[in-house]
Amino acid sequence: MSTVLIIDDEPGIRTVLTDILEDENYTVLSAGDGFEGLSILKETAVDVVFLDIWLPNMGGIDVLKKIKNEYPEIEVIVISGHANIDIAVKAVKLGAFDFLEKPLSLEKIVTVTSNAIKLESLKKENTYLKDSLFMEDRIIGESEGIKKIWERIHQSAPSDAKILITGDNGTGKELIARAIHRHSTRAERPFVEVNCAAIPDTLLESELFGHEKGSFTSAVSRRKGKFELAHTGTLFLDEIADMSLSAQAKVLRAIQEMKFERIGGEQSISVDVRIIAATNKNIQEEIAKGRFREDLYYRLNVVPIHVPSLKERTEDIKLLIDYFMDRFNTNPDLPPKTISPDGLETLKHYSWPGNIRELKNFIERINIMTDENVIQKDTVIHFLNEASRTDEKDNNFKEFDGMKLNEAKELFERTFLIRKLKKHRYNISRTAEDLGIYPSNLHGKIKKFGIEIKR
Repeated sequence: MSTVLIIDDEPGIRTVLTDILEDENYTVLSAGDGFEGLSILKETAVDVVFLDIWLPNMGGIDVLKKIKNEYPEIEVIVISGHANIDIAVKAVKLGAFDFLEKPLSLEKIVTVTSNAIKLESLKKENTYLKDSLFMEDRIIGESEGIKKIWERIHQSAPSDAKILITGDNGTGKELIARAIHRHSTRAERPFVEVNCAAIPDTLLESELFGHEKGSFTSAVSRRKGKFELAHTGTLFLDEIADMSLSAQAKVLRAIQEMKFERIGGEQSISVDVRIIAATNKNIQEEIAKGRFREDLYYRLNVVPIHVPSLKERTEDIKLLIDYFMDRFNTNPDLPPKTISPDGLETLKHYSWPGNIRELKNFIERINIMTDENVIQKDTVIHFLNEASRTDEKDNNFKEFDGMKLNEAKELFERTFLIRKLKKHRYNISRTAEDLGIYPSNLHGKIKKFGIEIKR
């Protein structure tokens, strides 16, 4: 249900517009002047504004400028009983969706509101779905694991139940979240994704809840957060177990109340958002170690969906290969490449630590790098080994997985110091010279990291 705000100083106009729009199943809010209207916009997510040009205290043109500056995604329909062409042109140039003269026509009100809602919805869809244009648009597979996932999707999508998707990296958790959204009653509304692992903890609150202008040094203008941008749609919190405990507490409160405040703001903002979360971690272990809030887990885990790894669904590998071969076919005049039966068996027995993402990259690479129309086993093994050599380099960093930056830096520094000390047989002077630091500094680091000096 879309929300319409009416800003007009005439009570009769507000009443008439409210009755008409409520009959069309819109949620309607109203204000008697510009200041009250702008105050409502701070507190509530609104889709369309009806704005009278002639207002007390603050003129309609000034209100329009402020709305388009601070809430550019909201469509504004300007109305006036003293219309002239200059005012109409000025309003449209400032970003008004349309200009209506009083007395207002019922049919015109309904039509213009519907068109404004459609445009506003289209803008949101373009903004939040453009990044998914090159993503896989289907869940490929006929294994029992995939069939169970589809059952869960069809059962849960029509509801607003919160969903927690678990599974290893590369198994397609985001793809499942998007499928749930597409099959839901919110399919025409925004799908907004937040990768909690990719956003520094210091910026996460602003990313989720937005901020007011001047609330911190770089806050040069008001910014809506992901919760607000996902209003009436779906918010996908990917890698939620990577959030700090303080961020988890704020998310829990927002999910419970569907209200929050922007950073630096004093007004509570109400939203209607469907929550889907995902993680590649074992949540029960994270709870036991005190790294994830148990109350947030139970709040999110209304409908659990576990995505099996690729090695658990090897019967789907042939289907996935065919799909990616077709997608990455570099010559549309020729049929997609295929893999020989013994080459396919090799791929089925490979462990696929990177899951579907790794398979996708492998098929794309082999399409580009080989001229064979039927790719033989030797070629498959060659490119698998090439990928494994790259993975071995990446494995050097596996011990740092799941760590914050400071933790990783300290672990690296301690490991590096121990290697240097061993190299110089724990001679402090020589080690310090090799490191380019003073012996006193080295002594301090040895004490800090609890390194045992062997003689």
